[in-house]
Formats: sequence, C-alpha cells, structure tokens
Amino acid sequence: MKNKKKLLPATVLAVAAVLLLGLWYFTRPQAQVGDKTIVVEVVHGDQSAKEFTYQTDKEYLGQVLLDEKLAEGEQGQYGLFITVVDGEEAQADQNQWWCVTKGGEMVETGADATPIADGDHFELTLSTY
Repeated sequence: MKNKKKLLPATVLAVAAVLLLGLWYFTRPQAQVGDKTIVVEVVHGDQSAKEFTYQTDKEYLGQVLLDEKLAEGEQGQYGLFITVVDGEEAQADQNQWWCVTKGGEMVETGADATPIADGDHFELTLSTY
C-alpha cells in the first residue's frame, strides 16, 4: 500500500512532463523552408549600426550568421553563445554580451534555434549587464 502512495505522485509528474513536452513540440516556432531574404542589423558598442542583407535557404539564424562569417561563438549548454559580431568581440571582463532581437523584441531562443522566415529583421546589439 505504501508503494502505491509513492508511485502515484511520480506517475502524475511523469504524465505532466510528457504533456508539457508535447505542448511545446506542437507550439514551438517553425522554420520556413526554401529561399528567403533576411536583414541583420548590427549595433556596435559605439552605437554605430550596419545592416546586412542575406539571401539564404537556411532555416535558423545561427546557421546564417556563421556561414556568412558575420558572427563567431562557442557551443554551450544552451546552444550557440555569440562572442564576436562584425569583428567586434564582447568583453566578458566588462560584462558585455551580444543581445539578439527580432523586430526590436527579445528572441526566446538561442541564435541557432531561432527560426527565420522571408522578410525577417534581426538585431545583434552589443549590450552590458
């Protein structure tokens, strides 16, 4: 009887985890397949800005940034951690990092998990926390 009482919460937790995973899977942002044009605006530490327009068949932002050599980074626990953009390196000792936004809104995924669609406009801004 005691084992059944311990098993019930574990079963409920496992079912809840599976349901949440399923919900995430079906509602996650989808990448657009095929050719598309995107704009990536880079805002440097001195507040100067440059726009780069790319024609690509890639599905995720990180792929474009690396293939076009606009950005460099390290693969970490949460995916690509951008360290250099357009030749400017974020200085860890100054608490700098590259912030990725889309249309001025923070993206909820790392660059290599951020899907792209035709006409998207992304911003990479050197920020300090």
